[in-house]
Amino acid sequence: MTENPAAPASIDVDHLCALAHFDFSAEEKEKFRADLSSIVGYVQKLSDLDLDGIAPTQYGQPVANALREDVPEPSIPRETALANAPDSSGDEYRMPKIVE
Repeated sequence: MTENPAAPASIDVDHLCALAHFDFSAEEKEKFRADLSSIVGYVQKLSDLDLDGIAPTQYGQPVANALREDVPEPSIPRETALANAPDSSGDEYRMPKIVE
């Protein structure tokens, strides 16, 4: 990445590396600083855009609810549902105790 002149001049890479628990060499820190400066500079370009009259949106494309209508339908018989249960008690599944 090339250095962006609009990017901030000083990014505290040592502090960022400490926060992220990165152990970079001096050369890696300089590359990281240059990369971060380029990224921040690019993001700052967004402030140059004329966004008057554009409503904020979460999605770039129209989104429609793709869920089906919730209509009750008959279920399988209880005996069929319990047929393959490893353990049952009456009309219920028996589960091992998981909290002591």
